[in-house]
Amino acid sequence: MEYGRAASYEWEEGVSVVDSPAGRLQALFEGHRLTPTQRRIAHSMVRRAADVPFLSSVELAELAGVSQPSVTRFAVALGFDGYPALRRHLREVAPAEQTTETGSYNEYQQAVEAEIENLRHLAELLADPRAVQKAGRLLAASRPLPVLGLRAAASQAYGFSYFAAKVHPDVRLLDEGGTMIQDRIEAAVRAGASALLCFALPRHPREVVDTLAFAKQAGLTVVTVADSAFAPVAKVSDLLLPAAVGTGLAFDTACAPMLLGRVLLEAMCDDLPEAQARLEEFDARAAARGLFVE
Repeated sequence: MEYGRAASYEWEEGVSVVDSPAGRLQALFEGHRLTPTQRRIAHSMVRRAADVPFLSSVELAELAGVSQPSVTRFAVALGFDGYPALRRHLREVAPAEQTTETGSYNEYQQAVEAEIENLRHLAELLADPRAVQKAGRLLAASRPLPVLGLRAAASQAYGFSYFAAKVHPDVRLLDEGGTMIQDRIEAAVRAGASALLCFALPRHPREVVDTLAFAKQAGLTVVTVADSAFAPVAKVSDLLLPAAVGTGLAFDTACAPMLLGRVLLEAMCDDLPEAQARLEEFDARAAARGLFVE
């Protein structure tokens, strides 16, 4: 899978890009093989899709953490004469007004506002549910279902696995790296696994990329929730579902990936006929044990 194709969030063949600022940017990047620096610029543009048409090349470079010449080269790589031509094109397809001014917010409020915007972008992507529905079918059919998440993504994998285990008969959490992880994937394949779900968040550990490559070689279909369609895991994923993280605080925030994980749980439940019965059985056992405080 080329990064350019991943940039169009190739959720499923025949699924069109959502008609939104972020979606139109994704479509613009489709088919272009981008360098790591260019993917970083593209990712920053998608995260600030409504603002980008009004940013100078210097401002975009600062936003992406790259040099101004890198922004110019990026525009040329997309087929434009330079960044001014790219910006004129973006203004033609962008909304007429910029997003609400947030200059009066303090840094904590700005972080919350950024996460709200990430959730809006996720809602736009979910306007066409076929990609998530396809992922739900793949995950429901895999027995067992390995769920991978290392370092920053470990909590996302744990949260998904905790709830998935209530409806799926065999969920196997892979939240610790090391030499045993490939053994555990091989064991899952021998037991009948057909798919693997991965949560991948920055900074992306090299071990996650290597592990997904190994899983694909072992015959598993890799479904990945990542912070961007330009993430390093794109090239080793069969189905990549992007959900941006917030970067305004000292440590990234991951509300959108967490919510996308819950959406995937819902889609998986839709393809598990026994899901409701399993939930009711769990509730009955929990009540008998006095597990929760009413």
